[in-house]
Amino acid sequence: MSQPYLAEGLPQPVPAPDGLDAPFWAGLAEEKILIQHCHSCQGWQWGPEWICHHCRSDNLGFEEVSGEGRIYSYERVWHPVHPALKDQGPYLIVLVSLPQAGDVRLVGNLLGDPEQTVEIGAPVRAVFEHHPQADPPFTLLQWQLTA
Repeated sequence: MSQPYLAEGLPQPVPAPDGLDAPFWAGLAEEKILIQHCHSCQGWQWGPEWICHHCRSDNLGFEEVSGEGRIYSYERVWHPVHPALKDQGPYLIVLVSLPQAGDVRLVGNLLGDPEQTVEIGAPVRAVFEHHPQADPPFTLLQWQLTA
């Protein structure tokens, strides 16, 4: 992706202060989606926690999952939510369910025409938007319809 989807000047995403989601952000930089997985009960969860949401085990790790999912919900944003977006809109935000990871859901922008028709359940694939010039560099997870 050569040009950012949204305007420059937004706060840069960085791992949480406790660093628990750092593997997720590092994975995005390598164009991988890493989701927290429990080695005890095989449950998946997002966001990352110190214990499993299902069995309370602390035997957790991050595993790569496919960049394919389905739109669970969406919002078309018409009004800016940050000063850097004052001239931008509309844009689409989607909540994507990942079937290969226990249907955990991730948020991202839906690329393409911001006024396109969006169907719940539509298949999407991950698109990685790299920002190597930022300090620190980061990568955003975006989504694109596959059909």
